[in-house]
Formats: sequence, C-alpha cells, structure tokens
Amino acid sequence: MHTEDVGTFSLADNVWQGISLSDSAVKQIIRLMQQDAQVKGLQLGVKQSGCAGFAYVLDLTREPASDDLLFERDGAKLFVPLKAMPFIDGTTVDFVREGLNQMFKFNNPKAQNACGCGESFGV
Repeated sequence: MHTEDVGTFSLADNVWQGISLSDSAVKQIIRLMQQDAQVKGLQLGVKQSGCAGFAYVLDLTREPASDDLLFERDGAKLFVPLKAMPFIDGTTVDFVREGLNQMFKFNNPKAQNACGCGESFGV
C-alpha cells in the first residue's frame, strides 16, 4: 500500500446520525435555559474517566465553541463538540426521576459496556 492510497479521516466530513432529546429532556433543558438569560443551552461531551473508559460531561454553556454541533428540539438546545461525536453519535438524552433523584440519562448505542455505578461507559 502506498501512502497516496491511504484516505484521511475528517470529523467534519463525517455524516452523523445525531443526538435525540426525549420530551422530558427538552422540558428540563428549557427550564435550565430560562434560569439564566445568558445560557445558550447545554453542552454534552465526554472525557476519559471511570472504570469503563469514558464519562459523559453535561454543562450549561454561555458561549458554544465554533465547532460544536447544535441539536435543537422545541427550543431546547444541546451543543456537542465535534470530537465527542464518534463516542456518542446516535445517543438519546432523557431526563428521569428515580425515587428522590432526578438526572439526565443517556441511551448510547455505541456503548458496549458500562461500569456498575453507571457513571462511565466503553465503546
């Protein structure tokens, strides 16, 4: 194989399935956005962490990065860094209540395993 035969991989040129938001996630994101007029939405990313390899990172964002992808539904805005897409593409974000706890949950079809506590995942 010659080097000119090797293709290049570009995150920007990839076709993504996207990120889906459940009805309850939409309502919660809108609630969070309404608490501070400077908040533009939530940002969902990943970081290396935990026993399974990666952890989700969810933060309010006032200034999305220029390469963030925007997933919007009914006014709820979710920004995702382009570099996170290979790990979370196709994920559905939900907001659930379990007993007294309320939290965002991620149904990630790329996750091949998760740790026992549910804090990290592997692809």
